[in-house]
Amino acid sequence: MTEMLADPHVSYPVGDGTQEGPRDVVILGSTGSIGTQAIDVVLSNPERFRVTGLSAAGGRIGLLAGQAHRLQVRTVAVAQADKAPELRQALRAEYGPGEPIPEVLAGPDAATELAASPCHTVLNGITGSIGLRPTLAALEAGRVLALANKESLIVGGPLVKAVAAPGQIVPVDSEHSALFQALLGGARREVRKLLVTASGGPFRGRTRAELAHVTPKEALAHPTWAMGPVVTVNSATLVNKGLEVIEAHLLYDVPFDRIQVVVHPQSAIHSMVEFTDGSTLAQCGPPDMRLPIALGLGWPRRVPDAGPVYDWTKAMSWDFYPLDEEAFPSVPMAAHVGGLGGTAPAVYNAANEECVEAFLTGGLPFTAIMDTVTAVVEEHGTPSRDALTLDAVLDAETWARARARELAKRAMTTTAEARP
Repeated sequence: MTEMLADPHVSYPVGDGTQEGPRDVVILGSTGSIGTQAIDVVLSNPERFRVTGLSAAGGRIGLLAGQAHRLQVRTVAVAQADKAPELRQALRAEYGPGEPIPEVLAGPDAATELAASPCHTVLNGITGSIGLRPTLAALEAGRVLALANKESLIVGGPLVKAVAAPGQIVPVDSEHSALFQALLGGARREVRKLLVTASGGPFRGRTRAELAHVTPKEALAHPTWAMGPVVTVNSATLVNKGLEVIEAHLLYDVPFDRIQVVVHPQSAIHSMVEFTDGSTLAQCGPPDMRLPIALGLGWPRRVPDAGPVYDWTKAMSWDFYPLDEEAFPSVPMAAHVGGLGGTAPAVYNAANEECVEAFLTGGLPFTAIMDTVTAVVEEHGTPSRDALTLDAVLDAETWARARARELAKRAMTTTAEARP
């Protein structure tokens, strides 16, 4: 057990240290944004990495089968059990007659089983709290965990802390990778503040009143990053930044009152660490996830040319603004639930996921996302201070999802009746 889950000063030993050649890697969520970019990193560095297993939800079977064939993996996992026959058929088409196909794991526990399989590093690029079980499985099996699935840490922070060894987690989110690198500049006792940067999303500068009627199309038009729909909407509400504040608290054991969000539209500086002597160290680079992914896969050695670099012969300017907490109450609410601890972060995250779905498909107003999440969190109240269990997390999530759906439906009905 460790208090500072991601410590850049500590390297986690894997195996007996005698393995030569490429590092064996398992990629969870291989058909998503993080997973596809991780495969780009692997294919560009065959002498450094070898993928032994892939997992995906099951929505892009053709892509998953193609990835498996190109990487020549041992095992492929799909979360939707009914997709197994389609996956095997797609694999046979990719591999050709007479060539053996990889082992296929199917069902809701497939990624968890794959996460515990023999390898050096597990990259958890799954979206959502369903990534918690694979996170725990990888840690318990003694793998290095390159963590892009922030939700598993948000909802199960104490559970993760109970099994993680010093240096076993390397963060992959661009902000937490930046903090990880900047923290190398001083000792833990010298850290005064963590400064987490936010692009501000597509609605930076708008008031709450101006946000009332934005559409899903507008919310999905992120000005900087290319991400999946849930994460993109979370970036528009800044819920994603709120989750990152909780994640920073858990990863680096820094109190919430010493973690500050700073709006930085260019997304050039990915986060900063302020030290007790007044010095602030920033990690910067073009907004490209291949760099933090490569760092997560290769740590403690960097991967040359993992991402693009700035042309310092050209003029450029970067801006910074304070966060408008009235227009974007998701960040202070996240700090509140993070301080409550227990099942409160799980309730916040689960309610938000349901509200984002209602916004994208059901007509829930944009500002009602956080209004509904806040109502669910308040109804949940102060969680028990008893030791957190996985069952308690799952039960809280189930309740929060059901309650969020009820309140969202009510809000949608009210909105529809109010229309002329």
